[in-house]
Amino acid sequence: MRSVPLIWIGLVLAFASALVTNTAYSLEHDAAAALPPLSPRRPFRSVKMLLGDRRWLAAFGAETAGWGMYVAALALAPLALVQSVVASGVAVLAFATAHGHPSRLARREQLAVVLAVAGLALLAVSLIGTAPSDEHPPVIGVIIWLAACGGGAALLMAARVRIARAAALGLAAGLLFADGDISAKLVGYGGLWLIAIATLIVAYAVGTSVLQWAYQRGDALTAAGMATLATNAIPITAGFVLFGEVLPRGWRAVLQVASFACLVASAVALGHQQAPQASGPDPPAGHMEQEQRASPES
Repeated sequence: MRSVPLIWIGLVLAFASALVTNTAYSLEHDAAAALPPLSPRRPFRSVKMLLGDRRWLAAFGAETAGWGMYVAALALAPLALVQSVVASGVAVLAFATAHGHPSRLARREQLAVVLAVAGLALLAVSLIGTAPSDEHPPVIGVIIWLAACGGGAALLMAARVRIARAAALGLAAGLLFADGDISAKLVGYGGLWLIAIATLIVAYAVGTSVLQWAYQRGDALTAAGMATLATNAIPITAGFVLFGEVLPRGWRAVLQVASFACLVASAVALGHQQAPQASGPDPPAGHMEQEQRASPES
């Protein structure tokens, strides 16, 4: 009896991670949106509110379990392949956001999901038959890459950009999660690379906080959808640039260009979403007044 190749076990774990993590994102959004406004200027108060909410805590526990599956997948399969499978979670997120009825999504959201799934399918096909690599990345390259993602996240949090605030914050969270994912891959090498545990912890902790902030300014698909796209697209690129994974050629290269075009178009569609406050549950008493007082911080 033939044994199942480890790479396929890794990809199954990646898909399970996508299901669990993105379902948790939807539940986290519902819990965070019902809380008083969270503020990055009062982090301890915000963390206390989140940890004191049982619904949010259960959702975060599920997200952590999904992350554990992701780390296990990274140990068994190439980074780019794992990320392309995990990114299928955009469809899971859309389904959860619509409470099992995709027709409830706005047309722009439906288009964004279709483009994301199409892009990820094309990407997966383009990666079939590519040679995995265990090449250790250059230290200076890793430092520049992680710093660039962190700097981009800080800019999105501090500056006003021409996309919905929830989308901007979701993108910032995605950049930070991408740093965490790349750090997780580095930790798997052991030795001196274990120092990446520090960036892993900081990136995931700050990214999680920013994502909760985004949840209070838009729907789950806009906030977590942008985060998911960035979290997966950036490490896929890092797999080729930093980790020496082989770039496809010929028809595979054409598919990959088309896949990234679809992912960019999907991100643009999500980025133009406006926070649908009127369609969500009524905010708790005093929420609007607190939001107005907190608006200079957002």
